[in-house]
Amino acid sequence: MSDLWRQMAVARAIATKDLRAEVRGRQAVTTTLFLAAVTLLVFGFALGPDRARLAEAGPGLLWLAVVLSGVLALGRLHQSETEDGAFEVLATYPVSRAAIYAGKAAGGVAAMLALGAVVIPLTVILYGVDIGPALPGLVVILALGAVGLAAVGTLYAGLTVRLRAREVLLPLLLLPVVAPLLLAAVSATTAVLAGDPLRELAAWLQLLAGYDVAMLLAGGLTYGLALEE
Repeated sequence: MSDLWRQMAVARAIATKDLRAEVRGRQAVTTTLFLAAVTLLVFGFALGPDRARLAEAGPGLLWLAVVLSGVLALGRLHQSETEDGAFEVLATYPVSRAAIYAGKAAGGVAAMLALGAVVIPLTVILYGVDIGPALPGLVVILALGAVGLAAVGTLYAGLTVRLRAREVLLPLLLLPVVAPLLLAAVSATTAVLAGDPLRELAAWLQLLAGYDVAMLLAGGLTYGLALEE
């Protein structure tokens, strides 16, 4: 039990460090939020002034903005450590590799949730989406999507962080893997906004939860490869 608490403390310390570094790098945070806003604006202009059409496309574009901006944020959490050599030092720590992965992933989840807290109001304003009583369901969907995206993104960011073309490779490797998550998140968001029966929504939530568990297990078991390279 004492070893478990020690690993949890390591994960919490890593997550706290990453979040503090992210907050201090205000320019990077601004860039991520700007990308999300531009994505929503560009597609909003492309769809035209039809409010019904905009509201229908809202769930898909919301998650597109979260995923594209999330890839940028997750890659930056590793890149900053590589530039100053901290990632190599982290690899020498006598702690479980799974604990390091958990800390990195937890920091990524927090970043995704913060991003979603900004993107959802923007989607409501730009696309006229009425969230109303669907807000609790949206929070659950956002949380499950954030966990899955952070789980996969942390693993691939760690594997590509030492490569020269990491900015290109990370999205190329990550986006196909998160396609099931994106499909389930968009479908669940559409269902909760439309007030569909709970049974239909529950099926998508179960898919999201299953994806999260599978990716967290895969990341925890294989993240050590990134540290040993």
